[in-house]
Amino acid sequence: QVQLVESGGGLVQPGGSLRLSCAASGIIFSITTMGWYRQAPGKERELVADIRSGGSAKYADSVKGRFTISRDNAKNTVFLQMNNLKPEDTAVYYCRAGALYWGQGTQVTVSS
Repeated sequence: QVQLVESGGGLVQPGGSLRLSCAASGIIFSITTMGWYRQAPGKERELVADIRSGGSAKYADSVKGRFTISRDNAKNTVFLQMNNLKPEDTAVYYCRAGALYWGQGTQVTVSS
C-alpha cells in the first residue's frame, strides 16, 4: 500500500519561509521521480517542482530562485524549501510519486 504523508504547511507572512516534507512508503523511493504540485482555489493543479532519482530537478517559472526541491533516499522523503513566499503561493500543496500516487495535501497560506 502506497502512502505519501505531507507535513510542514501553515500560515506565513509574505517574505517568509516554509519547508514541506513528504514521507513515502510502499514504493521503491530511490528510483521514483517525486514531485510537488499545488492547487489554489478556483485554479487547476499545477507542477511546482519535481526531482528525478538522480537528483536532477525542474521548477515552475513562478518559483525559480525561491523554492528548492530535494530528496533523502535513505529516509524515503522529499522536501520543498520555500523562501521569499508571496501571497500568490497560497494553495494546497500535494506530493506526487511517479505518475500514479498523491498525498493528501497540506495547506500553505501566505498572508499578512
